[in-house]
Amino acid sequence: MASQSQLPSNTLAPIDFDLIKNLTATEAKAVDQLIINELHSDVILINQMGHYIVGNGGKRLRPMLLLLAAKALGGANENHLILAAVIEFIHTATLLHDDVVDESDLRRGKESANAVWGNAASVLVGDYLYSSAFEMMVRTGNMRVMEILSKTTTAIAEGEVLQLLNCNNPETTEAKYLEVIARKTAILFSAATRLSAVLAGAPSETEESLAKYGQHLGIAFQLIDDALDYKASQEDLGKNLGDDLAEGKPTLPLIYAIQKGNETEAKIIIDAIKNGDRNAFNEVYAIVQSTKAIVYTEQRADEEAEKAINALSVLPASEYKEALTLLAKFSVQRNY
Repeated sequence: MASQSQLPSNTLAPIDFDLIKNLTATEAKAVDQLIINELHSDVILINQMGHYIVGNGGKRLRPMLLLLAAKALGGANENHLILAAVIEFIHTATLLHDDVVDESDLRRGKESANAVWGNAASVLVGDYLYSSAFEMMVRTGNMRVMEILSKTTTAIAEGEVLQLLNCNNPETTEAKYLEVIARKTAILFSAATRLSAVLAGAPSETEESLAKYGQHLGIAFQLIDDALDYKASQEDLGKNLGDDLAEGKPTLPLIYAIQKGNETEAKIIIDAIKNGDRNAFNEVYAIVQSTKAIVYTEQRADEEAEKAINALSVLPASEYKEALTLLAKFSVQRNY
């Protein structure tokens, strides 16, 4: 444990993400170089798109989770770096496919890859990133690693299909929605932290606890994303406000607002979801605010973040454990 932690001790204080990020700066630099090396292809379009996507901002949160958990368990080795890059490749591939399915034209405040190069190229480069990820994970020579990541990518695909089935369906329940984000989003967070324990040879209790940490953190993170679609500025959000509504996605703020609004209010939201009506955004926004749907969504995210923090009790005290705790708090504090 470091003798003097730079991390804030006051749980109510704003959390400086960069201070947490700095704890894995050396390893993250090595992961970035590995990503650049792996993106090298004699197919020029793959090089162009790969560098555009990976270099297009992002918090690198999932690789950071793996590296922080690794250091909390004793240190990061070459295989941790490989798997951190694998996790980022899988995440990036899912973003490429998501933007095509959602017909998104913005990603992290810039034109999405499909807006620049078209849907066909985006899907194919996403497939390339998936393939590269599996090629890289084989290098670890660890069958358990391959088992975890194979199951993870299967679950992500299932989550994406479930989300597609829920689109334009205002009868989607909170339970069904949480099932989608557990598979589509949280599972990759969970895999990142689980893998750190597998590579460290940690006891099964530690592995399961770290997997639970990642799962709860991922759900909290997505719930706040849902809330931000109805409260952030477009500049902070990095995508068009109302995108979820335009895509007919029944996210938790909308599900809750339908339940708590009067008959007229519920009908406005139901029709907007059915039709994917961005033009109804202002009306829907007002109902979401009046029914306190954002407050409810943030409360649910807080509950998930608390569960994540509790799961860290298996780890010995260190500045890395403290950073994982603060990341859970950051996930619900953030405005981007």
